[in-house]
Amino acid sequence: MSSLILGLYSALMWLGQPLLRRKLARRGVEEPGYGEAAEERFGHYSHLAEAASELVWVHAVSLGETRTAAVLIKALRAQHPGIRILLTHGTATGRAEGSGLLQPGDVQVWQPWDSRGAVNRFFNHFKPRLGLLMETEVWPNMVALANERAMPLVLVNGRLSEKSLRQALGIAPISYPAYAALAAVYAQTDDDAIRYRQLGARVDGVFGNLKFDATPDQGQQALGKAWRQATGQSVVMFASSREGEEAVFFAQMAVLKQEQQTLALPRFLVVPRHPQRFDEVQALAEGQGLKVSRRSSWVAGPHENGDAMAADIWLGDSLGEMALYYAMSDVALLGGSFEPLGGQNLIEAAACACPVVMGPHTFNFTEAADLAQAAGAARRVTDIPEALRTAMALLSRSNAHQAAVGASLAFAAANRGATDRTLQGLAPFLLQK
Repeated sequence: MSSLILGLYSALMWLGQPLLRRKLARRGVEEPGYGEAAEERFGHYSHLAEAASELVWVHAVSLGETRTAAVLIKALRAQHPGIRILLTHGTATGRAEGSGLLQPGDVQVWQPWDSRGAVNRFFNHFKPRLGLLMETEVWPNMVALANERAMPLVLVNGRLSEKSLRQALGIAPISYPAYAALAAVYAQTDDDAIRYRQLGARVDGVFGNLKFDATPDQGQQALGKAWRQATGQSVVMFASSREGEEAVFFAQMAVLKQEQQTLALPRFLVVPRHPQRFDEVQALAEGQGLKVSRRSSWVAGPHENGDAMAADIWLGDSLGEMALYYAMSDVALLGGSFEPLGGQNLIEAAACACPVVMGPHTFNFTEAADLAQAAGAARRVTDIPEALRTAMALLSRSNAHQAAVGASLAFAAANRGATDRTLQGLAPFLLQK
């Protein structure tokens, strides 16, 4: 029965390839990165030189997973000098970020579409000896065909929300065999481990979150702190904001602006989660009568830019500068948590000594959010208006703000160590030839 179901799934994936091509063409208009090397998604690599042998494949679908993969890849290189990495992604932002992780002998391509033909061509061309899937990505044909080749696939830094579990249980004839065929799962939390076991996965360890072991860029942090000091004002950041959230935020900002004569306002910095939305977010702000200054227009800091100092909103329209943004902020609202989107990673904020105010929806990072709240590094509210009031109240109480800063750093430090535990778990697979 399972082979019949997998066969039907494979047929659907094969039939879906023209739809994927059209989707990529449309997406490429907004984000040119999606138009790059599109044939790689279908397992065609004639444009590449012959790949190095003995590659360790690391799949990091998007930007967040790629940044997590950077922590693991750095540790793998330190422990296994000369290791060659095959790095795959599903999004343009992930691929752009991943290009900075490559060394001579490494290869970077798109994740193959999960049709049997594309996945087989991927494995035939690169012949990886081990696959490391970062956090969430488990595809039925990918796992089944790796199993046929006796190539172990390990899910690293695994997280599985209740919502994702329900979705997987809804397609149990496909998901059960895929999770059961993984060589090992290293879960972030005990709750993640329980959910993975419900899908038949072999959980070999609960190792914590690799994101705690990431070191935010020291140069960016120093620059961000210098800019904040030079402006002479507190900064409230809306970090990794998502569609549906900014409109509410800017409407509230318009109200605050009207009250500005009696209310001392901090600076407001908005950093959208998705770069293709920068123009859209600016238009939303301007639609509320707010003046916007974009990070990309600053030659130096905002304090040396007249337009920035006259603006109501600073728009963080750059990639790879989150440490800069957190360091120049006194408190951050957590994007993705004010709509039912699951929230975003708050660990980098804590490591940059930036306390967080989060909404009710943090199901993608449940344990990290709960631990941060318990430690005093984060505060939970019901909606964006309350989040703004909470952030501004925190800034008005110096002792409370300093306590939250200290709690953020302590929270980040107390949860490190997942990388070493993960390397210990991977040791038998890395030693296999």
